[in-house]
Amino acid sequence: MSAYVIVDIDITDPVQYQEYKKQVPPSLEKYGGRFVVRGGDVEVLEGDWSPNRLVVLEFDSVSQAKRWWSSSEYAAPKSLRQSAATSSMIVVEGVSNN
Repeated sequence: MSAYVIVDIDITDPVQYQEYKKQVPPSLEKYGGRFVVRGGDVEVLEGDWSPNRLVVLEFDSVSQAKRWWSSSEYAAPKSLRQSAATSSMIVVEGVSNN
């Protein structure tokens, strides 16, 4: 079952964050991750959630998403992101097509 990593990012160091953006795509390849949303325009339809930069990644499963997040390939980019931004991140299962 597919899974999605959803991240709301508040960038505090734009220069360092640009470097992070370059490093992430190669880290996703081994784990089958792909960008679904990467910082596009956001419009709130209900509620008071006001995301800053929204990113959605798709993986084949929650376990695959978690393997990527804790991988050696993502360790350096993750550290870069954590020093260049404040983030809220979740992983959620997709809908079964059965």
